[in-house]
Amino acid sequence: MTPRFDALGLVVSDMAAAVTFYRRLGFEFPEGAESESHAEAPLPGGLRLMLDTEETARSLNPGWQPPTGSARHALALRCDSPAEVDTVYEDLVGAGYHGELKPWDAFWGQRYAVVHDPDGNGVDLFAPLTPAQ
Repeated sequence: MTPRFDALGLVVSDMAAAVTFYRRLGFEFPEGAESESHAEAPLPGGLRLMLDTEETARSLNPGWQPPTGSARHALALRCDSPAEVDTVYEDLVGAGYHGELKPWDAFWGQRYAVVHDPDGNGVDLFAPLTPAQ
Protein backbone atom coordinates (compact mmCIF):
# COMPACT_ATOMS: atom_id res chain seq x y z
CA MET A 1 0.00 0.00 0.00
CA THR A 2 1.28 3.46 -0.90
CA PRO A 3 -0.48 6.64 0.23
CA ARG A 4 -1.28 8.99 -2.62
CA PHE A 5 -2.04 12.68 -2.74
CA ASP A 6 -5.81 13.14 -3.02
CA ALA A 7 -6.86 16.56 -1.73
CA LEU A 8 -5.75 19.91 -0.37
CA GLY A 9 -7.71 21.20 2.61
CA LEU A 10 -8.03 24.74 3.92
CA VAL A 11 -9.68 25.85 7.14
CA VAL A 12 -11.68 29.03 6.53
CA SER A 13 -13.21 31.55 8.90
CA ASP A 14 -16.10 32.41 6.55
CA MET A 15 -17.27 29.69 4.17
CA ALA A 16 -19.37 32.03 2.02
CA ALA A 17 -16.47 34.44 1.53
CA ALA A 18 -14.04 31.62 0.72
CA VAL A 19 -16.39 29.91 -1.76
CA THR A 20 -17.09 33.26 -3.45
CA PHE A 21 -13.35 33.97 -3.80
CA TYR A 22 -12.44 30.54 -5.18
CA ARG A 23 -15.44 30.46 -7.53
CA ARG A 24 -14.17 33.77 -8.94
CA LEU A 25 -10.98 31.87 -9.81
CA GLY A 26 -12.93 29.12 -11.58
CA PHE A 27 -13.25 26.50 -8.84
CA GLU A 28 -16.56 24.67 -9.19
CA PHE A 29 -18.18 24.35 -5.79
CA PRO A 30 -21.73 22.97 -5.77
CA GLU A 31 -24.69 25.28 -5.28
CA GLY A 32 -25.30 25.89 -1.61
CA ALA A 33 -21.67 25.20 -0.66
CA GLU A 34 -21.37 28.69 0.82
CA SER A 35 -23.73 27.72 3.65
CA GLU A 36 -22.11 24.36 4.48
CA SER A 37 -19.41 23.60 7.05
CA HIS A 38 -17.47 21.47 4.51
CA ALA A 39 -17.26 22.04 0.75
CA GLU A 40 -15.26 20.44 -2.05
CA ALA A 41 -14.37 21.44 -5.59
CA PRO A 42 -12.85 19.00 -8.08
CA LEU A 43 -9.37 19.74 -9.42
CA PRO A 44 -7.60 18.44 -12.51
CA GLY A 45 -6.28 14.90 -12.24
CA GLY A 46 -8.96 13.83 -9.78
CA LEU A 47 -7.70 15.93 -6.87
CA ARG A 48 -10.00 18.04 -4.69
CA LEU A 49 -9.87 21.39 -2.92
CA MET A 50 -11.64 20.99 0.43
CA LEU A 51 -12.77 23.87 2.61
CA ASP A 52 -13.77 23.42 6.25
CA THR A 53 -15.01 26.03 8.67
CA GLU A 54 -13.11 26.71 11.89
CA GLU A 55 -16.00 25.10 13.77
CA THR A 56 -15.55 21.91 11.76
CA ALA A 57 -11.81 21.93 12.45
CA ARG A 58 -12.50 22.27 16.19
CA SER A 59 -15.06 19.45 16.13
CA LEU A 60 -12.50 17.13 14.52
CA ASN A 61 -9.68 18.28 16.81
CA PRO A 62 -10.81 20.08 19.98
CA GLY A 63 -7.31 21.51 20.47
CA TRP A 64 -7.21 23.13 17.02
CA GLN A 65 -6.43 26.85 16.97
CA PRO A 66 -6.28 29.19 13.96
CA PRO A 67 -2.69 29.90 12.94
CA THR A 68 -1.17 33.23 13.88
CA GLY A 69 1.19 35.36 11.83
CA SER A 70 1.67 34.89 8.13
CA ALA A 71 0.13 32.05 6.18
CA ARG A 72 2.40 29.04 5.82
CA HIS A 73 1.18 27.86 2.43
CA ALA A 74 -0.04 29.19 -0.89
CA LEU A 75 -1.97 27.87 -3.85
CA ALA A 76 -0.28 28.42 -7.20
CA LEU A 77 -2.56 28.90 -10.20
CA ARG A 78 -1.14 28.80 -13.71
CA CYS A 79 -2.68 31.28 -16.12
CA ASP A 80 -2.74 30.88 -19.90
CA SER A 81 -0.66 33.99 -20.57
CA PRO A 82 1.16 36.87 -18.86
CA ALA A 83 -1.78 39.11 -19.79
CA GLU A 84 -4.16 36.77 -17.95
CA VAL A 85 -2.06 37.12 -14.78
CA ASP A 86 -2.62 40.88 -14.98
CA THR A 87 -6.33 40.52 -15.74
CA VAL A 88 -7.06 38.05 -12.94
CA TYR A 89 -5.03 40.10 -10.44
CA GLU A 90 -6.86 43.32 -11.35
CA ASP A 91 -10.24 41.55 -11.23
CA LEU A 92 -9.61 40.24 -7.71
CA VAL A 93 -8.11 43.47 -6.37
CA GLY A 94 -10.96 45.42 -7.99
CA ALA A 95 -13.41 43.13 -6.17
CA GLY A 96 -11.81 44.10 -2.85
CA TYR A 97 -9.34 41.27 -2.26
CA HIS A 98 -5.86 42.08 -0.96
CA GLY A 99 -3.19 42.25 -3.64
CA GLU A 100 0.03 41.21 -1.90
CA LEU A 101 2.36 41.43 -4.91
CA LYS A 102 1.49 43.27 -8.11
CA PRO A 103 2.20 41.44 -11.38
CA TRP A 104 5.85 41.55 -12.38
CA ASP A 105 8.22 39.74 -14.70
CA ALA A 106 10.16 37.44 -12.38
CA PHE A 107 13.77 36.59 -13.07
CA TRP A 108 12.85 32.88 -13.29
CA GLY A 109 10.87 33.49 -16.49
CA GLN A 110 7.29 33.98 -15.29
CA ARG A 111 4.77 36.78 -15.01
CA TYR A 112 3.96 36.49 -11.33
CA ALA A 113 1.56 38.03 -8.80
CA VAL A 114 0.11 37.19 -5.37
CA VAL A 115 -3.39 37.83 -4.03
CA HIS A 116 -4.71 36.84 -0.59
CA ASP A 117 -7.90 34.87 -0.12
CA PRO A 118 -10.32 36.07 2.58
CA ASP A 119 -8.30 34.25 5.27
CA GLY A 120 -4.96 35.70 4.18
CA ASN A 121 -3.70 32.61 2.33
CA GLY A 122 -1.52 33.43 -0.62
CA VAL A 123 -2.80 32.62 -4.09
CA ASP A 124 0.05 32.86 -6.57
CA LEU A 125 -0.87 33.66 -10.17
CA PHE A 126 1.76 32.86 -12.80
CA ALA A 127 2.35 32.27 -16.50
CA PRO A 128 5.51 31.62 -18.51
CA LEU A 129 6.87 34.79 -20.13
CA THR A 130 7.66 32.91 -23.32
CA PRO A 131 5.36 30.30 -24.88
CA ALA A 132 6.44 26.65 -24.53
CA GLN A 133 8.31 25.41 -27.56
